[in-house]
Amino acid sequence: MAQAKRKLLHSAPPAQRQFFFRHLGEFHNLQSIFNRLNTTYFRGSPLRRYKITWGRRRRQLPKEYFVFGTIQEQERVIRIHPLLDAPWVPRWFLEFVVYHEMLHSVVPDEPLGLGGRRRVHTEEFQRREKRFAHYRRARRWEKANLERFLR
Repeated sequence: MAQAKRKLLHSAPPAQRQFFFRHLGEFHNLQSIFNRLNTTYFRGSPLRRYKITWGRRRRQLPKEYFVFGTIQEQERVIRIHPLLDAPWVPRWFLEFVVYHEMLHSVVPDEPLGLGGRRRVHTEEFQRREKRFAHYRRARRWEKANLERFLR
C-alpha cells in the first residue's frame, strides 16, 4: 500500500490566510464539485482541509500548453484555470480536472535520483486516475478542445 504524503500539522498555513478563495464561478461551483468528488472517490476524509478556488485571469492565453489546474500541497489549495468556467465546458470534464488535482494530494511522488526532481504522474497515479467515471470521455474532450484554450 502506498504511503500517504506528509502533511503540515497546523490547520491553516499563514500564507493561506492571505488569499481570497473564490469557488463560485459564473457557470460552475468548484466547492460542490470538490465535495462530491471527495465523498465519492476519497471517502470524504483525506482532503477535508483543502480549499479550492478559481485561479487569476491572465491577460494573454498560453501559446504552447495549457495548465487546467494546480495544487499547492503546503498551502492545501487547489486552483483551477478560470477559462474552465465557461458554458461550453462540460461539468464532467471540470470534475475530471478537479479529481486529477485531488489525486496529487494522496498519491506519493517518486524521486528521480539526484537533483531533487520527482515524478508526479506515477504508475499508481495513472492507475487511480483511470478510476474516474468519465476518464476516457474527459481525455477525448481535452484532446478535441485543447486548441480553444491556446492562442
